[in-house]
Amino acid sequence: MRLSLWLMVGWILLGAIPARGDEPLRRMLYVVSPGIRNYLEFGGAGILVFDIDDGHRFVRRIETPASREQAPDNIKGVCASAATGRLYFTTRSKLYCLDLRDDRILWERAPDEGTDRMSITPDGRFVYVPSLEKEVWNVFDAATGDRVAQLETNSGAHNTVVSRDGRWMYLGGLRSPFLFIADTRTHEVVRQAGPLSAAIRPFTVNGRSTRAYVCVNDLLGFEVLDLEQGTRLHRVQVEGFERGVVKRHGCPSHGVGLTPDEREVWVVDAANQRLHVFDNTVTPPRQRDSLPVREQPGWITFSLDGRLAYPSTGEVIEVASRQKVALLTDEKGREVHSEKMVEIHFRGGLPVAAGDQFGVGRVITPASNP
Repeated sequence: MRLSLWLMVGWILLGAIPARGDEPLRRMLYVVSPGIRNYLEFGGAGILVFDIDDGHRFVRRIETPASREQAPDNIKGVCASAATGRLYFTTRSKLYCLDLRDDRILWERAPDEGTDRMSITPDGRFVYVPSLEKEVWNVFDAATGDRVAQLETNSGAHNTVVSRDGRWMYLGGLRSPFLFIADTRTHEVVRQAGPLSAAIRPFTVNGRSTRAYVCVNDLLGFEVLDLEQGTRLHRVQVEGFERGVVKRHGCPSHGVGLTPDEREVWVVDAANQRLHVFDNTVTPPRQRDSLPVREQPGWITFSLDGRLAYPSTGEVIEVASRQKVALLTDEKGREVHSEKMVEIHFRGGLPVAAGDQFGVGRVITPASNP
């Protein structure tokens, strides 16, 4: 009896026994910095954890090998898996794996081609990591860090989004107007969608994998791809605003996201320090609102429940009212800005749900899809 009790305690400590359903749910926002280039004034270096349900109160800073560098490098991307309890982030040269239960770095990898904004399959098995604007994507075993495949697109590898069902990985490069689509069962590129009017910048995908909403060079707005037919459907420009001069990224809109219910598309406007909201229940999407933010935005994502919008400028915006409900600040009171953040839910100290750094759609049934 005593041995069984000690075994059970050990299993609980190791996370082998799931948390009890009556444990309170804790919703946390993990923000990896420096997430605006290598600018340390926007929250310093490390992984900053905020309590969503306590007004986005700063909870703690996780130091990592990347943050301990004398000159911390740009953070390029972040993703997480509740299935395995791990978080992954990249600099320009390395991929890191962190255990969400105790904040330990489990391994790091430094592929010769560099690293950029990656994505993980929903089952937590594979991380697709673009090289740093080069010819290939590397596929890593998410448990061991072993490289299991390499995909060549010659497109200037940059951004990566996985489909909700985990079947497809969407690969966007800085030097191509085509979005490449890989089969995650074979780790091979099987088709492409496009061309768009210019090279691809940030993009997002709906829950049924039928549409992609894509920022492209020189456009204040976004374009819409039919992922089934592989063709461009719409070019949607922001009205009433000039493109202006941008501080970073070299394009007017570097960030687009779907609300989880897919009823709205939000796109960033750097020069005018705005977020533009489009009604996605009509075709093509129709401009509705424009919201000011405190600096030039370069990214947008949403909470899992769809209530909150997270621009890279560190404001927390209530989607329904369009009101700012919180401002992210660190333990020193500094404004926290980052293009690399992900929501993670815990119950009994164990991860039970994870969001996505991209504002992806989460509607998976045809009847409810707008």
